[in-house]
Amino acid sequence: MLSGPSASTTISAEELLERFLTSSQRQRRSLLDQLDARAAELRPLLIDSLGHLDASGDDWVAGTLIHLLLKEQDALASDFLCRYPQGWLELGTAQGIDYLPLQSALMGKAFEEADRLTSAILRQLAGPAAEGRGYVYFSEVAPIEGLDLVSLDRLWNCYSLGRFGFSVQARLLRSVGGRWPLLWPKLGWKTGGVWTRYPSGFTWSLEAPEGHMPLVNQLRGVRLMDALLCHPALQQRVVS
Repeated sequence: MLSGPSASTTISAEELLERFLTSSQRQRRSLLDQLDARAAELRPLLIDSLGHLDASGDDWVAGTLIHLLLKEQDALASDFLCRYPQGWLELGTAQGIDYLPLQSALMGKAFEEADRLTSAILRQLAGPAAEGRGYVYFSEVAPIEGLDLVSLDRLWNCYSLGRFGFSVQARLLRSVGGRWPLLWPKLGWKTGGVWTRYPSGFTWSLEAPEGHMPLVNQLRGVRLMDALLCHPALQQRVVS
C-alpha cells in the first residue's frame, strides 16, 4: 500500500480523494497532510463529492473537504456557498435556532467566534432568564430539547476532524472514570493547577487538545458541564 507524502504524488487527485473517502478513520487521518499538499488539484473535485455524502450525519470527512474547498476565496468557494446557503450540514431544531452563523464560523475555521456563538445558543436554548443574566444555570439544561444539543454537537464534530464537541468531552470524562480534576488538563483548560486564561490562553485551531472546544465556564463549578454531558441526547452519542 502506498503511504507517506511522496507516495501521494504517484496517484491521481481522483484516486487520492477516493482513498480518503473509503478509508478507515485512522487511515483518513494519515492522509490529511497529503490532501493539504494537493489541495489545488483536489478542490475542483470536492463540490460533486460533497453531494454524495450524508448531510444528515456528522462525519468529519465532509468538514475536512469543506475546509479544503474554502481554503481559497475564489469561484469554487463561491459556487459551494451558493449551493449551500444554509451550510452543508443539515440541522434540526425544536426551538427555532438559526444555526447558519455557527456553521459558517466552523466552515471557516473561526473557532473562537464559533465558541462564542455556541455559548449564545446555549443561553437561547435555556430561555429568556438565561439570556438576561448572561449564563446558564445547570438546572436549565435538562429541559433543553435534545435535538438542538445534538445539532450543536454534530456541528463541532463535523468541522473538527471529530475532535471537538460535547460528546467528545463526555467520552474523555468517561475515560478518566468521571474524575473532573483529571479531565481539565486533558482538555487543555487547566495546567499545573491553574485555569487557562480566556481567551488568550486557549488554542483556537484544530491543533488544540482533543475536546478543547466548545468551552464551558468552570469558575462556577462543574454542575453546568455535568448537566450538559449527562443530557440523555448527548449520552447516546458518546462512543467509547
